[in-house]
Amino acid sequence: MNKKLCVLTGVGPETGTGAEIARHFSENGYHVAMIARTEDNLRYLEKKYHNTTAYPCDVGNIEDFEKTLKKIQMELGSADVVIHNAPLGTRGSILDLSYQDLEKNFRVNTTALLILSQITLPKMLEQESGTIIVTGNTAAERGKDGWGFFAASKAAQKILAESMAREFGPKGIHVAYIIIDALIDTPRTRPRLAPDKPDSFFASPNHIAQEIFKVVNQDRSAWSFRVELRPYGEYW
Repeated sequence: MNKKLCVLTGVGPETGTGAEIARHFSENGYHVAMIARTEDNLRYLEKKYHNTTAYPCDVGNIEDFEKTLKKIQMELGSADVVIHNAPLGTRGSILDLSYQDLEKNFRVNTTALLILSQITLPKMLEQESGTIIVTGNTAAERGKDGWGFFAASKAAQKILAESMAREFGPKGIHVAYIIIDALIDTPRTRPRLAPDKPDSFFASPNHIAQEIFKVVNQDRSAWSFRVELRPYGEYW
């Protein structure tokens, strides 16, 4: 391909963060390999966005995820940019949830990042260039009532990303962790979690995608690792 390749997990419904990332990158010089569980939505976005290819896959199924990533390499080539945006956030009391729930959160949030990196990094290292972006949130910074399993796996995700940044940064690979400290304005989030909140309470998926694109295109002399995004009305 003439275009650079972006491999992106967690591509949900149109106007959500993953879909907006796919759209923005596909309109700005990248072909985007879109990975998510819902095949119908991926096929819809593939038709709507030029320079995209749908790869239906549950990243929590590690064996299938590995096969999907190798299929992408065979069909589209090596990735220039990798973005792990697929989240799993099991909510509930520590006493009510099971260790299987905890492990599911780790598979999607943390183990999938490891697999994604192990498969794509070797080619990046050969070229001495490439970018790995992880979208996180405030759960990576502190545990909250009802979100213990999500927070535990996101904190592990952040530390894994930081270790990767320290190991591979000197070898030309930019690793960055994007903390999104906000509810994201999607058709599902706003009516379900904060129907009465003003626009200032939400983060815009479109502008999150733009900021991620800026981080990907940072000059090597001024790379970011930890980037925090929040709407101006967010109390922090």
